[in-house]
Amino acid sequence: MEKSRALAALQALANDARLDLLRLLMPLGKQGMAAGEISRTLGLSASNLSFHLSALEAAGLITSRKLARNVFYAIDPEAIGGTISYLLNDCCMDHPEVLACCRKDVRATPELEIPAPDRSDQGS
Repeated sequence: MEKSRALAALQALANDARLDLLRLLMPLGKQGMAAGEISRTLGLSASNLSFHLSALEAAGLITSRKLARNVFYAIDPEAIGGTISYLLNDCCMDHPEVLACCRKDVRATPELEIPAPDRSDQGS
């Protein structure tokens, strides 16, 4: 990965809402999620969400595809992996202590809580 691309990716990721987007979209794979659903799940206005999605897409970290009236966004795992690889290999030079930290099965941040669909209108 080129240094300029890594810097663009890291700059795009240096935002709370964008990290939440990453956490939300990562487990969905190439299927991704429609912009409207992302907005509802994360509680972001359409304009705010558009701003953050544009930053991630410009950095090459997510892709978009139009399907009927919806735009679906998905993570580009190779771009995420390339950014992490750049940090580990090029910047940290595969330092053993840094690599050991990456193997720990400890989450430093709480999981993103995705609300369950409201099924109250369905009969009991």
